[in-house]
Amino acid sequence: MKIPADGKLLRIFIGEADKWQGQPLYEAIVLLARKEGMAGATALKGFLGFGCKSHLHTTKLLRLSEDLPVIVEIVDSEEKIEKFLPLLDPMIKEGLITLEKATVLLYRASEN
Repeated sequence: MKIPADGKLLRIFIGEADKWQGQPLYEAIVLLARKEGMAGATALKGFLGFGCKSHLHTTKLLRLSEDLPVIVEIVDSEEKIEKFLPLLDPMIKEGLITLEKATVLLYRASEN
């Protein structure tokens, strides 16, 4: 799979406890990205963060550690990212989505 050198980075900031149709939202997004043929997606769990309501989510406080911050990152061509964005609209009730230019230096798909 080839990504143009000038790609896009899509970042989705959500909570670990967020759900979509009964499954974790971060998992649903990654599986949807795979289904839509995106180049790749990674979900990263944070250990400290806060969102629009300024509630601190941290592993240090047991009562808040159930909803840690999660970032899903997807890098692909601008065209594919733009087509993917409308699919996220019904899924994300509360969160933040950012887009950035990304210079893709290397991407190798396995030959299997």
